[in-house]
Amino acid sequence: MALRLLAAGHSVAVWNRTREKILPALKAGATEVDNPAAVAGAADIVLMCLTDAVAVENVVFGDNGISAAATDGKLLVDFSSMRPDTTREFAQRLRQVSGMGWVDAPVSGGVKGAEEGSLAILAGGDTDDVERITEIVRPLCQRITHMGPCGAGQVTKLCNQVIVGCNLATIAEAINLAEKSGVDTGKLPEALKGGFGDSLPLQIFGPRFAAGSTEPFLGHVFTMAKDVDTAADLGRENSAGLPMTAAAGEIFHRLIDLGYAEHDIGTIMKLFENKGGTP
Repeated sequence: MALRLLAAGHSVAVWNRTREKILPALKAGATEVDNPAAVAGAADIVLMCLTDAVAVENVVFGDNGISAAATDGKLLVDFSSMRPDTTREFAQRLRQVSGMGWVDAPVSGGVKGAEEGSLAILAGGDTDDVERITEIVRPLCQRITHMGPCGAGQVTKLCNQVIVGCNLATIAEAINLAEKSGVDTGKLPEALKGGFGDSLPLQIFGPRFAAGSTEPFLGHVFTMAKDVDTAADLGRENSAGLPMTAAAGEIFHRLIDLGYAEHDIGTIMKLFENKGGTP
């Protein structure tokens, strides 16, 4: 994402908890700074993408965090995925201590979407703030949709993860059924293309699952499990039943129990090995 901003001509100051990850951006012309506060000091708009709420709180409010250099008129855009109520709490906290605004803008599209600038950005926040960032994030996405006030972007991302998580588990089951029934699994996506069983995930992940590919592509198992768990929590709080999501969550947690937490989601096919076809 930083590389795409640089290619679009933006001046970009970068910092990362793992320094090695910013080396390509530095090579492409980004300026390295010492901590999150220095990022906020160097830019009016700070873009942030982190693993979870614990990391977000530390980077924003911890020692030398963004809040230390935040001022009225600056804006934080958070691409991370976390609970909507936590996002609202952090946004209010940042506004109170500094006047800095907050847009929750989780993304969908994975690493491939980030590299190609084809992400979908799901934004929550004040209308003026979302309009302010729209042209800046244009190199990153095929579209940005303002879903409502702060936290709405996170709710939308959870809806996305419900669909994706359940879909991936179902595709894995279908591939396994084809294999155990003597059908060429490599032909399944092509055979179903254009029908009601077709989908972009089927065309992308069907061949990968059929080939047993676990090369990094969509993301880690633990990330999907985290988001599905958060969606299940939100469903319980709002009396929205999510039985399919609960089943998918159990599958991802089985993968974690087997030691695949930091592996690509493609390892879901491991659950069908030597188990009579049942994950």
